[in-house]
Amino acid sequence: MSKLGRTPDFIIIGAMKSATSTLHKQLSAQPGIFMSTPKEPNFFSDDPIYKRGLDWYRGLFSEARADDICGESSTHYTKLPDYPDTFQRLKSAIANPRLIYVMRHPVDRLVSHYMHQWSEGVITCDINQAIDRYPELVNYSCYSKQLAPVIDTFGREALMLMLFNDLKASPQASLELIGSFIGVADPAALRWNWQEGPDNVSKNRIRRFYGYELLVNSQPMEWIRRTFVPQVIRDGIKGYLTMGQRPQLSDSQLAKVTDIFDRDLRLLNNWLGFELNCRNFNQMSFLTGQATEQSHAPK
Repeated sequence: MSKLGRTPDFIIIGAMKSATSTLHKQLSAQPGIFMSTPKEPNFFSDDPIYKRGLDWYRGLFSEARADDICGESSTHYTKLPDYPDTFQRLKSAIANPRLIYVMRHPVDRLVSHYMHQWSEGVITCDINQAIDRYPELVNYSCYSKQLAPVIDTFGREALMLMLFNDLKASPQASLELIGSFIGVADPAALRWNWQEGPDNVSKNRIRRFYGYELLVNSQPMEWIRRTFVPQVIRDGIKGYLTMGQRPQLSDSQLAKVTDIFDRDLRLLNNWLGFELNCRNFNQMSFLTGQATEQSHAPK
């Protein structure tokens, strides 16, 4: 039986494009942990969803058992300045939430964010132009800026920082550490599901458009294309809709965003107790409770 009127015990609050979908899926597969559907309710951030009311939000966890630990994952919660009321709303509903924030190298996150928006048709220009036109690409990688209201509202002890590279290089150890943070009685009993591949990966780099599912993913349309559309035309259309290579920042744009991110990370260093910057980011690990080099960390 579910707890009456319950709210989640923990929330994965970001960062976007930092394996939060994979983490959500892995946690949902663990006994005693109940994760919301949809994965990203965005209740406290998005005004139209917030207007549905707290009862609607509580309903997302109505199927949980009384002894389950409940969680949700909404990266909109750390997308300043776009959703400024998030944490005051959250505090009014949940006094002491456990909050998890996964950090990816700021430049890598920016590039992945761009690829996501390009595939969705939101951004159509080159990445170097997009950096100047779409400030969210940089803003969402400024981690101390995004976390400042979290610290101010709930205190540092409410926040668990994770590294994207730790999740990739040591997923089982990361899962156990998260389990301990959210209150799992025996975190060592949690098991990372190695059969599940990474979720929400933009590896295909295919641009979506209106009617995409009907025209591209339906079997009848696939048969029509293969039967009546010459291969050379199909290849041309696919080339137009596909991002061939991973986007590359120009030297000047890379220098600019690196300077922005390094200045932002210096503020984060006050919370971490050690230096983290763009140069050493992919060589660091939080798993031991301190910064140590990861010789096996993916580039």
